[in-house]
Amino acid sequence: FIQAHGSGRICPLDCKGPKIVCNNCILLFHKIQKKAGDNIITRGGETFLCLLLQEGMPQTLSSASMFTPCGFSPHHLHPSKDDDKGGLIFQDGNLTSASLDALIQHLIPTADYYPEKAYIFTFLLSSRLFIEPHELLSRVCHKCIEQQQLDDPVLDKARIRKFGPKILQLLTEWTETFPYDFQEEKMIGCLKDIIHRIAPCDEINAAVSDKVVAFKSKPPSIQREMLSVCSDPYTLAQQLTHVELERLSHIGPEEFVQAFVHKDPLESTKPCFSEQKKTSNLEAYVKWFNRLCYLVATEICMPAKKKQRAQVIEFFIDVARECFNIGNFNSLMAIISGMNMSPVSRLKKTWSKVKTAKFFILEHQMDPTGNFYNYRTALRGAAHRSLTAHSNREKIVIPFFSLLIKDIYFLNEGCANRLPNGHVNFEKFLELAKQVGEFITWKQVECPFEQDDNIIHYLHTAPIFTEDGLYLASYESESPENQTEKERWKTLRYC
Repeated sequence: FIQAHGSGRICPLDCKGPKIVCNNCILLFHKIQKKAGDNIITRGGETFLCLLLQEGMPQTLSSASMFTPCGFSPHHLHPSKDDDKGGLIFQDGNLTSASLDALIQHLIPTADYYPEKAYIFTFLLSSRLFIEPHELLSRVCHKCIEQQQLDDPVLDKARIRKFGPKILQLLTEWTETFPYDFQEEKMIGCLKDIIHRIAPCDEINAAVSDKVVAFKSKPPSIQREMLSVCSDPYTLAQQLTHVELERLSHIGPEEFVQAFVHKDPLESTKPCFSEQKKTSNLEAYVKWFNRLCYLVATEICMPAKKKQRAQVIEFFIDVARECFNIGNFNSLMAIISGMNMSPVSRLKKTWSKVKTAKFFILEHQMDPTGNFYNYRTALRGAAHRSLTAHSNREKIVIPFFSLLIKDIYFLNEGCANRLPNGHVNFEKFLELAKQVGEFITWKQVECPFEQDDNIIHYLHTAPIFTEDGLYLASYESESPENQTEKERWKTLRYC
């Protein structure tokens, strides 16, 4: 429907001379078109895209610009014209609380207003505590129709030219930041509906059912079993980083919120997402950490000779050090935790052969004293390096994930979602968005290291001991020293 002409494109609207179509507009349109699964055409055969081209797309902040050296920067949220009547409470220029309806209204663009990227991310992330995404999109759609008079018999082209690009930009940001929201049929229906309302036409109805919606298919699933072993510490640290970044890439920001969903007393009797907490990728990543701990312990306990066990310990100490240098704190902590498991730590004769100075330094870095003060200092350093980096190698920041979950949990439990007056505690969700927003930036880094298929294959297939298996192997390597250990060994041998 857009006819190519030379190096530009011709707008078929009744206008003087050809209009050059902005490539960014075309890309944006195709993104939304793929997600909606429709050919978007307006009344009279005029393309909706061409109506949009007479106005520039709204400029929004890039993902990276939401962050400062200290983390997420919630830019001052300037209220729109009606915010003084809509229940939004500002303090020092920052939005601190509001009614849910006012927050939804603040999300919706108008001809002369577009919400800050920081606000969009924060609200879309936290809103699922109060309203399911398909309900939110439905309300956004309804308000747009009402405010922009989109179901009038005659479509106001001037209104569309001003409003259309902005609502498309909002939908694009939503689908790109929270793609898992659009696996739901209800969500796809709402998305189609709002596009149809903006660009209604009988011709598209027959084609809708034949189109494949991009988000209807689930993203590729991740492996459940990921293990690692390699002869070179630096190479193994690189391959561990491959595994970490691959697993992180599947975690949606909404999973951090949905992991701690509770009943909202001012809404329905059931919490949002009560049917199923959609945190499978987050849970899989936590399981990966535990599996890596057991892998390290297994590799240490398996060798029959003390010298070999000591060599394995020193090998993993070197791997942990390389992980620290890379910025892979999650694998670092998993390795340290594996070496501190009781079946390993009790191997006193083995440890006597190990040069432990480097291990103690790494333990000190991950010491839980002072709420992991040393680790948090190192993490801030890595985050700062990432912000000023010129290569993907310097951008890598893989946080100790269990502590990140713990921080978010206590933030959620320590602050109420609503204030006594019933307003949504938006100040809390700005802090939540700060923490989750940093994570989203880190997980998007492309791994710069060459992947070793043989090692990756081993990561997926190598077996590990259970806790009982670790104890049995440990007792076989170094005999039980006290009555408790002797009784446990006897039980394990004959069970």
